[in-house]
Amino acid sequence: MLVEILEAGILSAVLTLIFYSLIRKIGRAGKFKNLYTSVRGGTPRAVGIAPFLALIIFLSTDYSYIVAAMGTMALLDDLIGRKKLKIIPVELGQLFRGLGMLLVIILGYPLLGPSSILVALMIQPLNIADMQPGSACSIILSMSGLVILLYLISRNFNTILYFTPMLVLVVCAGYAPLDYKGKIMMGEVGNHSFAIALGIAFFLFGGLWALISLFLVTVFLIAFIRRKNLQVFLETKLRIENPTFGDYFMDVLSGGGLGDLLRKIILNKREIPVKNEILIRLGFRRLLYNPYS
Repeated sequence: MLVEILEAGILSAVLTLIFYSLIRKIGRAGKFKNLYTSVRGGTPRAVGIAPFLALIIFLSTDYSYIVAAMGTMALLDDLIGRKKLKIIPVELGQLFRGLGMLLVIILGYPLLGPSSILVALMIQPLNIADMQPGSACSIILSMSGLVILLYLISRNFNTILYFTPMLVLVVCAGYAPLDYKGKIMMGEVGNHSFAIALGIAFFLFGGLWALISLFLVTVFLIAFIRRKNLQVFLETKLRIENPTFGDYFMDVLSGGGLGDLLRKIILNKREIPVKNEILIRLGFRRLLYNPYS
């Protein structure tokens, strides 16, 4: 097992360097513009294809095809970008993301049961985390490390159970150095693949309740790490004055295109003002914020 873990980390690191160089070269040549952004003087996106490949190669065959399905749809999202569709009110990339989540639920249900839904929803907080250099990596390393620690605390020394969180941790460690330096971005293919693999690791540790608990811890940690950025976003973009930590938590939990689409379906054009102090502290202003009101 340890040999496989080591090989996965090395593969992730080598592939990261290869895709960094390749996407940078392609981007500077003006091709596949969605994979190269002008941020920080030019940064390759979707380098997360490197850990994605390492995960599906080394992850147990019972679960690798679930990560493969989500990662493939996420890569299409990265390649296509923000192209609008006339027939439905979503971007084409978002459509592929939604299809990927649906595939995770369908393919994962025989092994995970209803927990496959929550595993699919892991992509929301990880996508929010991957908005500044190193933040998503910090979450992945911390949460996979926490699962390993929980196994040790529970005195469960079955090394087979350690494999999935150790794989996620080592694959991320192989990818992370350039991300922390701001030279690369995971893209959707990276953060979505890690999200599913991390969700599976949570489930394998203790079933549905462990998944729910560690999912919420993940959201809390992301909200804490990104609190300063989230404060600026909520105040300037959503006009939420003096946002609370609850607002940060709810933004990580329910923000983004999918959350806004659900709000549009549920609330239509209604705006629900929140005046209760307790609900404000719990973040209900962000939870009920409707951009279509």
